[in-house]
Amino acid sequence: MTRTGGFLLGAAVAVGATAAAAASRRRRWSLQDRVVLVTGGSRGLGLAIARRLIHEGARVAICARDRDTLERARADLAGRGGTVAAVAADVTDREAVSRMVQEVRERLGPLDALINNAGTIIVGPADVMEESDFRAALDVNFWGPLHVTLAVLPEMRRRRAGRIVNIASIGGKISVPHLLPYSASKFALVGLSEGLRAELVADGIEVSTICPGLMRTGSPRHAWFKGRHREEYAWFSISDALPILSMDVDRAARQVVETLRWGRAERILSAPAKLAATASALFPGVTAEVLALVGRLLPGTDPSAARVPVKGEASQSSWSPSRLTELADRAAKRQNQLGWDRR
Repeated sequence: MTRTGGFLLGAAVAVGATAAAAASRRRRWSLQDRVVLVTGGSRGLGLAIARRLIHEGARVAICARDRDTLERARADLAGRGGTVAAVAADVTDREAVSRMVQEVRERLGPLDALINNAGTIIVGPADVMEESDFRAALDVNFWGPLHVTLAVLPEMRRRRAGRIVNIASIGGKISVPHLLPYSASKFALVGLSEGLRAELVADGIEVSTICPGLMRTGSPRHAWFKGRHREEYAWFSISDALPILSMDVDRAARQVVETLRWGRAERILSAPAKLAATASALFPGVTAEVLALVGRLLPGTDPSAARVPVKGEASQSSWSPSRLTELADRAAKRQNQLGWDRR
């Protein structure tokens, strides 16, 4: 073996030993009486996560922008016997986030964990997207998690303990056609989350990155659509409802909570998402060609196409809702997606 080969082998062994030692030190958390803040916790995946945390005995705080939706979620969680604090806050407003975190501390005690789940999505071809669409996606999907993280970090550092889970997306691993602002913001969140983990572990803080694929949450009605918005809503909402392609939201929530419990670095949710991420890593050229084909099959644009975002619930057609979206429509009722929404 050459000197270079020996050096590389020794370095690999050292890195492996260090990683094994770090993994052995990681301890399984009991969630009983832990104070956990879930942003975007009033509906969808956030609400499912909060319910799971209540089941595990955690003291849960949820935040969201819409007070009516938030109050319905609070009543749901309290009815399950949980200790709950619901605080209205916009995660894109750093001062509002600071006030919200302080209120949670006063009502529930010091924060043990944070789950950054609040998010937004806009769907449509790149040629109808404007700079404001990218800024809006980054404000919620990147700056929002950063604002809340910066608000909770000083206390976690003082206690030399804490866990942070960032809900990114498979769209933060693979840039999907017609989801460009969303994917760009989720790529940014993945980078932030991975970098924070590397730096904060020395302070006793574990940061985890979750990359879900499609989930049956009923959330497309709250997404935004541009271009031929009814056609965009149809393909997006149907994809989000298919039983093999999409994942049950309660199952996803259980996996998120398990990731928090163990402080794991990363978890990709659903078999199709794992397959796509692996294919992209091993065969980036082939993946790019496949995505280009998908892009050609999605709706195009025309002069009458919507240049301003249209809410999903205003983009329905004979295709959606339909029998094809039945599973997601049921999930919408369970996950507090129906009712008046001011956003």
